[in-house]
Amino acid sequence: MLTTEEHQRYNRQMLMPEFGLDGQEKIKAAKVLVIGCGGLGSPILLYLTAAGIGTLGIVENDIVDVSNLQRQVLYDSSSVTYTKIDETEKRLNALNPLVKINKYATRLTAENALTIIKDYDIVIDGTDNFPTRYLVNDACVMLNKPFVYGAIHRFEGQVAIFNHKGSATYRDLFPTPPPPEQAPNCAEAGVLGVLPGIIGSMQALEAIKVITEIGEPLSGKLLLLDTLSMQSRIIKIPKMPNTPKITQLIDYEQFCLSPDLKNKAEITHEQLVALNDYQLIDVREIHEYVLKNIGGELMPLSELEKHLPKISKDKTVVVHCLSGVRSMKAIKLLQEKYGFENLLNLKGGINAIP
Repeated sequence: MLTTEEHQRYNRQMLMPEFGLDGQEKIKAAKVLVIGCGGLGSPILLYLTAAGIGTLGIVENDIVDVSNLQRQVLYDSSSVTYTKIDETEKRLNALNPLVKINKYATRLTAENALTIIKDYDIVIDGTDNFPTRYLVNDACVMLNKPFVYGAIHRFEGQVAIFNHKGSATYRDLFPTPPPPEQAPNCAEAGVLGVLPGIIGSMQALEAIKVITEIGEPLSGKLLLLDTLSMQSRIIKIPKMPNTPKITQLIDYEQFCLSPDLKNKAEITHEQLVALNDYQLIDVREIHEYVLKNIGGELMPLSELEKHLPKISKDKTVVVHCLSGVRSMKAIKLLQEKYGFENLLNLKGGINAIP
């Protein structure tokens, strides 16, 4: 039953005969888990909160950085340096105090995913990396939960619903992950700030359609949007006959490494601190280096071969970037083309440094 306040608050969507009182009551009863409070998570959470979702679970362990504000509209300048999940809770409570919010101030991992996801009706992924997408997919398959997928890259976006009423899963679309050096995230490749607003809003819409059983959800279909031309198309995702049965969660970081990178040596920041007599190389671009650096020698990946004489072959060389993707690509180049055997990748890049 809806209260008088709820009737007033949600009146405009209840006026639509396809939605009505029945739709709003389904929205109120729904429990939705959103992974990530970033560019996609911001519009997802804002619109689901405004719509009156009964319970919202939020998984996030990052803090707000000034570079987030270009696209992560949950936050403002006063949010910088504070935890995203606490700032999100404040913003959503101010928007609609009738929504119950469950906070999970952690990364979603193979160890906690099933425990967190099991209590929700539908899961929406607002992250931008392949390991988390495979993790969310596999956990949803094991628990039989629909999974609303969204992805963005520069000017292009994708939306789909997986594992809904027997539809295809994420593994039917991507049986094997692309090499990480070929699939950079927003921090590596850049993104137009408006794009996650568009795609995240679509994800929220698809979740509402699934919950209320109205319209035709993107179940087993992938919507592709090019915002430069504003052209879109929808392709069907068939269920693949040889998709492996998911019976357990695995190490998804390792799973998503390409075969030629799985054996590349890595070093954590903690191990780096204890290391003696090494060379540290930063393969980011100069504008990134100026904003934040950890004292490495700047040798951008785009011109790395110009710096070959500066790279030591006599002592340990640690290569890093923002998240570890470009540095892996740099190591691959230096090993395969120039025979370097003394290279370590800084695991997770600067992002992994506390």
